[in-house]
Amino acid sequence: MKKVLISGANGLLGQKLVQKLKDNPNYQVYASGKGKSRLPEDWEKGYQWIELDVTDAEQVMEVFEKVRPDFLIHTAAMTNVDDCETNKTACDLCNIEAVRYLIHACESTGTHFIHLSTDFIFSGEDGPYDEDGVPDPVNYYGMTKLKSEQLLQASQIKWAIARTVLVYGLAADMSRSNIILWVKKSLEEGKTIQVVNDQWRTPTLAEDLAEGCILIMEKGATGIFNISGKDFLTPYDMAMMTAEYFGLDKSLIKEVDSSIFKQPARRPLKTGFIIEKAQSQLGYSPKSFMDGIGILSKQIKLADL
Repeated sequence: MKKVLISGANGLLGQKLVQKLKDNPNYQVYASGKGKSRLPEDWEKGYQWIELDVTDAEQVMEVFEKVRPDFLIHTAAMTNVDDCETNKTACDLCNIEAVRYLIHACESTGTHFIHLSTDFIFSGEDGPYDEDGVPDPVNYYGMTKLKSEQLLQASQIKWAIARTVLVYGLAADMSRSNIILWVKKSLEEGKTIQVVNDQWRTPTLAEDLAEGCILIMEKGATGIFNISGKDFLTPYDMAMMTAEYFGLDKSLIKEVDSSIFKQPARRPLKTGFIIEKAQSQLGYSPKSFMDGIGILSKQIKLADL
């Protein structure tokens, strides 16, 4: 039985990974995060919770020496793009230094490091990108994620990087929303919403991203893999498809360009990923965006939201 340590397990992706792996007899799952577990109580038999602050080098080493994981799936990061722009010290610590500590720990335990990265390492001038695209981030978040990739690439450990795009899904504690939930709620309340039509992404269902990470682990794969959705859409497209699915009033959705929003961090306009490598080498097969809305719809009903 292989041991897998998941960082950031309270987050959306972390929760989906624990949910998919907790009943798998091939893996002993160690879910970790800052503070107490926020995972559903009825999952508790399938994993062990460990408190781990990845920005604490000493604690990182203690946990690795205790668990000695075969795999690390590192999902913990500072991902609010505007917060990263305005609090660069915290962003450096979470997104760069923590990766340095984890690499050092993986060196001592022979752990295969699977690292989550982002389309925001690219400028957005010529997306969608394959794995060989030339990084050129336009905001601080993207720059820190690129630096973390470079730390891994320069290391002597076994590593894989899973790059992803605009992850959406439903988490147990609902600490963060997503475009589908926001559009559904706003239109149900009769609110007019402004949605940009000049940014392009390949939105990724959280369950699909978790599956992609697990495929990397199961195959012991190394290198860079684009793990995203397959539909190349604008947020306006996504909003219209959400309204269509739930039978809501599309006339409340106003098409705008991103220049009307004043945000601390620039957003790349046209990213999105080409996922042929993950499809051919890993057997990765993501859902369509419309199917993703359907999956969320069922989860929303179960959660009684």
